[in-house]
Amino acid sequence: MNKRLLTLILIIPLLICCNKQPDPQIDISSGTEFSFTEEAGSGTVTFTSNTDWTATASESWVTVSPTSGSASDQSVTLTVACEANADTEARTATVTITAGGATKTVTITQDGAPAEDYYAKAAPELKNGDRVLATNRNVEKFLTEVTYPDKDWSYTKVLDYYGGFNAKTYDENGNEDPNGQIVKNPNSDKPESYSIRWKPNAAAGSLNLHLADDTGWSQDQSVTEGKAYVDITNLIPNAHYTYKVTAEDGTVITEGAFDTYGHLHQAFFVKDCRNCRDLGGWKTLDGKTVKYRKLYRGGRMEKIAKSGGVEAKAQGIGAELDLRNSDRLSYPAVSGLDFCAPGIEQGGKYMLQQGNADGNFTKQCFEFVVNSLRQNKGVYFHCSLGRDRTGTLDILLLGLLGVREGDISKAYEVTYFAPFSYSVSEGEQSQPYVFKNTRCAWVYSEVAPYFWEFVGDGETFADGVEKYLLTVAGV
Repeated sequence: MNKRLLTLILIIPLLICCNKQPDPQIDISSGTEFSFTEEAGSGTVTFTSNTDWTATASESWVTVSPTSGSASDQSVTLTVACEANADTEARTATVTITAGGATKTVTITQDGAPAEDYYAKAAPELKNGDRVLATNRNVEKFLTEVTYPDKDWSYTKVLDYYGGFNAKTYDENGNEDPNGQIVKNPNSDKPESYSIRWKPNAAAGSLNLHLADDTGWSQDQSVTEGKAYVDITNLIPNAHYTYKVTAEDGTVITEGAFDTYGHLHQAFFVKDCRNCRDLGGWKTLDGKTVKYRKLYRGGRMEKIAKSGGVEAKAQGIGAELDLRNSDRLSYPAVSGLDFCAPGIEQGGKYMLQQGNADGNFTKQCFEFVVNSLRQNKGVYFHCSLGRDRTGTLDILLLGLLGVREGDISKAYEVTYFAPFSYSVSEGEQSQPYVFKNTRCAWVYSEVAPYFWEFVGDGETFADGVEKYLLTVAGV
């Protein structure tokens, strides 16, 4: 064989061996395991790789940066970050570093959110099949325990109850206690609230709550992405409700049903619109029940325009009757509501007997209410605080609907459970702080006897109100 050829044959294997790539190798010097709390967190992995490499996370709640790099004998720092865990269960993920045929795995564990912390700001939990109180418990106690007679306004019992404000002291459970604290604003004009809860699922996207009752009413409410509960309130008493929470793709997150009980449908829209309640639910002398979501009474509505306006419309309110005079608005507090503001100086018999440039106050108010209801628009009528002018119209409407006069006086005194400056007005802030608008003082003890003057033998309070409307108000 040619010596040159033989030499070449012997050299070629040597040349091949000299150009052979090293075996892929990844050496992690720190950061092979991470353990995070439920809060968002991050850590670093330090490693070297003698070949080009990539890094990938097994779960979407983990991110890696950078995700690739070139071979180097210098250390590489890899940042591993995790999102906050909205779920109450712990979770695990891995980050895999790949270099040629070599792999290294980094393990990540994260605690679940403590259930008691996650729901700390939520209202009491409402579960499928529950029966819950709709009316504020302080108001419910008063309405359940007190019975007033007709035509007797010589006494009141409302001041014996834990209300919106009075000069008495109470313990933390709302029981009168001489050694307790004076409580000004226990927010008894707010109905009870409850939370519908489900297992947190950050991947579900934004959610929708569909709430409906057996009267034909329903409401859809959006729920922030990642949230695992929604508070509900403004429930009507003695109704059967169903609820369903669905994800963006239509997946049902949770659903169920519950029942309510109570005496009064209170409504709360925003913190500056107080003393609001529905005239519905009261029993009439002929055994019927006044319908819910038709007539509401309350305090001024100015601050309700934004978020509160949405809820007000959801409760069926389509018209606003402003009973104020100098401080009345010239437009509805919520855009789109029908509006009437006759300009009434004060409540009581003055409001019932005096006229204005547009005709009798009562006639104008009554016809606005009737016309609104004929168009299936619930009416919210109010003055500044929802006490005197509002109370006068409330007595008239409940009376005409056939509610017993003694029960109307209970409905009138519920204003006592509103906060300071509603139950006790600005002009009554000198000591002692006492609720003056009881059934035996001012408006009620003036208006109720006046309507009774129109009642003949064998007739009811409703007959007296009707005669007043026809003969004096000119309806």
